[in-house]
Amino acid sequence: MTTLLSVENIQVSYGAIQALNGISITVAEGEIVTLIGANGAGKSTTLRAISGLVPVSSGRIIFEGRDITNLPPDKIVRSGIGHSPEGRRVFSDMSVRENLDMGAYTRKPGPEVQEDLNRALTLFPRLKERLNQNSGTLSGGEQQMLAIARALMGRPDVLLLDEPSLGLAPFLVRDIFAIIRDINRQGTTILLVEQNAHMALRVANRAYVLETGTITLEDDAAALLRSEEVRKAYLGE
Repeated sequence: MTTLLSVENIQVSYGAIQALNGISITVAEGEIVTLIGANGAGKSTTLRAISGLVPVSSGRIIFEGRDITNLPPDKIVRSGIGHSPEGRRVFSDMSVRENLDMGAYTRKPGPEVQEDLNRALTLFPRLKERLNQNSGTLSGGEQQMLAIARALMGRPDVLLLDEPSLGLAPFLVRDIFAIIRDINRQGTTILLVEQNAHMALRVANRAYVLETGTITLEDDAAALLRSEEVRKAYLGE
């Protein structure tokens, strides 16, 4: 498989706090790769570093053969990386349609953008019913759908998903993960950060376990799902 995204020995600090201690991960074309670990392990920081939202102090990030380390976030979006952030971060005073239009801000209007809008509304029919509704009035689950749909409007080659199930009711968690599978089947490679390790390992091809900024395990997701160490530490079994 062709490697699309390669994170090579990166370090990230927040002031005196070392958040990432030289981690390396790869994501191949067509995969779903997940990062699991406790709160504060560095999962979200990894995605934010890839997206250019936090500076990398050493190491590098290679995307489609090009070094994108510390590029401005808008250039990283233009290069083909979409990011649905933790906490949804929808533009609450704008309509659903305006939020989706913002997701395509790097692209010229035309048939392809309309095609992607239709795709997003097919994946998330609830958003179609609420196109003109103020996004701040949506439920948490609907805002999560909007955050993912907005990221898809950039037509990314790799989609970064940060805690898509956080705070959602169990039935909505199942819906979100079914949609994640659909997005991947339609050709989008996914790097997933998820607190719900059980669901993440069920949907992913491969997985990395992070502990305090360091990768401690990596394997096929199915193998980690069977691992006694992982089951005790992250699956509550």
